Amino acid sequence: MVDMRDVVNVIEVEGLTKRYGRDRGVEGLTFDVHRGESFGFLGPNGAGKTTTIRTLLDLIRPTSGAVRVFGSDPHRQGVSVRRRIGYLPGELALYERMTGEELVRSFADLRGGTAAIHGRIAQLVERLGVDLARKVGELSHGNKQKLGLLLAFMHDPDLLILDEPTQGLDPLVQQTFYAMVEEEQRRGATIFLSSHVMPEVERLCDRVGIIREGHLATVADIGELKTKALRRVEFHFDAPVPPSVFERLPGVKDVATHGDSIVLSVEGELDEVVKEAARHHVVSLETRAPNLEEAFLAFFEAERSA
Repeated sequence: MVDMRDVVNVIEVEGLTKRYGRDRGVEGLTFDVHRGESFGFLGPNGAGKTTTIRTLLDLIRPTSGAVRVFGSDPHRQGVSVRRRIGYLPGELALYERMTGEELVRSFADLRGGTAAIHGRIAQLVERLGVDLARKVGELSHGNKQKLGLLLAFMHDPDLLILDEPTQGLDPLVQQTFYAMVEEEQRRGATIFLSSHVMPEVERLCDRVGIIREGHLATVADIGELKTKALRRVEFHFDAPVPPSVFERLPGVKDVATHGDSIVLSVEGELDEVVKEAARHHVVSLETRAPNLEEAFLAFFEAERSA
């Protein structure tokens, strides 16, 4: 068995291709996820996110290419690999005739017995407000999702693979989930998070991979990706300034004047824009940094224009 102390990348994907007959799944994906980081996996519906996750878990087999988890082949060493993973699927399917308690006990038995993790289960039940007495089929979507989170977190896994984890959760439980993920990362766990909720990706993730139409578009730090988005800047001067002095600067777009004020968008750093503004008497300056959602949209807009 591979010693985790020797593993730099918990997930390694190399040239991963999965086809469904003539239909495309994913094509030539290559990326890695470092030990202890929180990695966001982003893309439109149908881009190939779930296909990728299922190959990591050996739920489906690649057409070509390779994946390694904890330095091991998840097909050849599937039992030992999956024992160390907590997984929440995007489409959660549970045994609806079982009570929550029976389901938790069943999952715990598969991992070596309920007694060993009894305290952890009790803690998560209280934090998430999980109802274990009712049958799964009687639970609302949000309560099923909380049960799914309990099953994923209860054994303190080395790797958490979470596919749309907050869908159906109320805002208070979402905040509890964020705290749980941050605690797991501090403990040393690795997080692989697929989500459409940009604020949670921006809050929780160190890096993101963006997949589009089965191809990996980029892997970047959150901050690096945001530098590619447009930043909105508004200058207030003591007298009108011609917009042409800004329009000629690199990265400047959509310059508009309003009396003694100029509003513009900037892609990248603000250094040249600020230096040009300083040639005039600046009364005040307002700027807003782009969020991850704006960066994500800007990235795809740049891809379409290329």
